Formats: sequence, structure tokens, C-alpha cells
Amino acid sequence: MELKKMKFENKITKIEPDSIAEELEIEVGDILVAINAQKIEDIIEYQFLEADEYIELEIEKQSGEHIIYEIDKDIDEALGLEFENPIIDSVKTCRNKCIFCFIDQLPEGMRETLYFKDDDSRLSFLQGNFITMTNMGDKEIDKMIKYRISPVNVSVHTTNPILRANMLGNRFAGDVLDKMKRLKTADITMNAQIVLVPDVNDKEELDKTINDLASLYPQLNSVAIVPIGITKYRENLCKVEIFDKESANEVINQIEKIQNELLDKLGTRFAFLSDEFYVMANRNLPTKEAYEGYVQLENGVGLISKLEHEIYEELEKTPKFPINRHISIATGKSAFEFINSMAKLIMKEFEGLKIDVHMISNEFFGETITVAGLITASDIEKQLKDKNLGQELIIPRSMMKADEDIFLDNITLDELKQRLKIEIIISEVEGRDFIDKLVGRVQKN
Repeated sequence: MELKKMKFENKITKIEPDSIAEELEIEVGDILVAINAQKIEDIIEYQFLEADEYIELEIEKQSGEHIIYEIDKDIDEALGLEFENPIIDSVKTCRNKCIFCFIDQLPEGMRETLYFKDDDSRLSFLQGNFITMTNMGDKEIDKMIKYRISPVNVSVHTTNPILRANMLGNRFAGDVLDKMKRLKTADITMNAQIVLVPDVNDKEELDKTINDLASLYPQLNSVAIVPIGITKYRENLCKVEIFDKESANEVINQIEKIQNELLDKLGTRFAFLSDEFYVMANRNLPTKEAYEGYVQLENGVGLISKLEHEIYEELEKTPKFPINRHISIATGKSAFEFINSMAKLIMKEFEGLKIDVHMISNEFFGETITVAGLITASDIEKQLKDKNLGQELIIPRSMMKADEDIFLDNITLDELKQRLKIEIIISEVEGRDFIDKLVGRVQKN
């Protein structure tokens, strides 16, 4: 699939009311050229330079005229500008050929942006994206240190240089530990991620990787370990295995041993498994305390535990009353047992409330993909169209694009509502909103 080149410029799209920019009559559509004669290449430089008490701001007007504004202001006072692209210039793309890359396993016909691979340290800082650091030389690392880009989220996978180069399909990928040591020396906060592949970077290699990374603590705050996910679209890609109940149990036992050792040594468990391992192994999740503040929720580490705690907490505060209502919930295989148990708990508290939880099998990507966030509208429609769903269908926010109500297969939420002929409600993945969507809406209505 051919993609459009993702090139951006620092075009101004919003002026904050009562801001310096509004006072200077800077307009939407103008172009930011430079601050203090320095060309602005990204938002990190912009935020760093605009913080000074005196700046010279060069703006290109829509007429083509260049104006330099001399500005005296309070230190750290913002100019009040927003830009077309949050990082201003072109996104740095990933040049790796990772054996576990999910984007390489996508079918054709999905949203164009899903096929774009970023590996940009600025997105790590701004949006929490994980980067491999393979496209970063000394200049880029110096810039991260100069502008205090922190935290930085690093996809490590292994600290074995030869193995990492092979796993990432990039002969320059072996120096990640050296780069992270530079960030540690500069006191840059980091988090790390390991995508675990059976018989590749697990077992002894995993022990070595975690121990190597633990040497970077406390600047390296935590490590998340997630299982490889494979779709049915792996033509011409290398053969890999996936975890099953037995191998997931082995990983849990291994990590629990490491956690105990690191807790004694560092005062933290440091390395945490995503919820998928415990679901596959049919094991109870760790306690809330064992997640140490849920530092890697975006990687699915402790998401179920946190939601369960919040649901119990919210139920205690919610007045109980009879509800004559039938509601359905759609979720993936991984979360089904948990969501079903929570639904039974809630139904006991509210007489007359009926909640049906429907497990959506991932036929679109293949049934090896079990998380709710990768469920498509076409699978929901196909599997629920002939079922009695009651008055409303609730789905988790993770099924939607971050900034738009659209599914991975390019079907909008409104389109799915029309096809299923039912109101579909999005629930945030947190206890208060989940309870509110199930019972609070009745009170409001």
C-alpha cells in the first residue's frame, strides 16, 4: 500500500484568547519561522525557547511578509499558539523490520494512518509512544538531553546486541543500552517495554535484559513485558510462536522471582507483566499494591486490577434502587471473564437490571488476537446482529480511534448504531464511568 508522505509545517491553527499572540494580532494560518533567530524544528524546541523572558518571534504572514516581534514577558508565560501538527515538522518513521511488528500484520483497506510507523522521541514525550532509538545518533540524543525530553519510553525487547539487531531487523539496533546509559547520566526519566516472543527473547535472555535494565534504576522507572500478538495476515513474515497457558505460567513464575529479588535490592518490583499473561495462564492478577501505582497502564499492565478496584469502590458509593433495564456489553476474549463477573456483581446490587456480556471473537485479525482494543465494528455487527441486546450496547473506549468515534475497519460508531439498530454507548476504562453508563444514566433520565 502506497502512503502519502507525512510532511508538516509549523502552521498556526489556534490563538488562545487573551494571550500574547492575540495581543500581537498573530492570526490562524500564519507560519512560525523562528524564535531568537533559531528555526523551530519541533515542539520541544518551541516550548524551550518560548519560556524565556525576552524573545524575538519571527512570523510569516499569509501575505508572505515576515515580521519579527520583540516580546518581553514573564518567564514560562506561553505565547498562546497551537499548531497544525503537534510536533511541527515531519514525523520520524521507523526503519526497523521487527519480527513482532503488528503493523506488518495488517490487512489492506484499513485507515491509512494505521500503516504509518513512527519512531520519534518527541512523540514519546508528548503522547507516550514507545521508541526503539535505532534512528537516533549523538545529535538527537544531545538534543533530548539539552531540552530535557522526559520521560522517554523505550522499546527495548532485549539488551543482547546481536539478538536485538536480529529481532528488529536492523544491524544498528544493538546499542540501545549504551544510549539509555547516556540518558541515565543526564538524569532523563525513562520507561521500557519488552515484547516477549517465545524461544527468542524469553527465559535466560529475559533474565539478562531485566537485570541490565535494573542497573539504570531509578532513572529507568519501570519495565513492562507484553506477549507478542500475531494476526492471520503474516504472509512472507518469519515464523513465530505465541504463548499458551503453560508457557504463560512459566513467564509469571519467572517474573515473580525477579520481582522479589529486585524488591529486596531496589525497593521496587521494577518489571511488570501485562494482564494478558495472567488471563492466558488462568491465574489471579497481582494485588493493587503489587502494581506500585500502575505505572504502565498503557501497556495493559494492571488495567483489570485497577478497573476492578474502582468498580468496587464506586459501587459502595452508589445508591441502590430497582432498575427495569436490559443492557448489553461487548468485549474481547481477554476481558470477558472479568467483565462478566463484574456484571453479575452489579446485577446483585440493582434489582431488575439485566446485563448480558458478549465475547466478540476477533475474526477480522484472527482469534489469536484477544484484546478488546483490536475488535472491529464488522465483527461486532456480524456476531451481535441477531441477538436481543436490550435498550443499549456498551463498548469500551479502547475500541475507538483516540480522537474520533471510528473503529479500526473504518466504520464509524454512528454507522454501527444504524446497522444494529441500537444505541451504542462508549464507556471509559475506569470504574466511575463504567458504573455511570450502567446505572447512572437511569437516574439522569
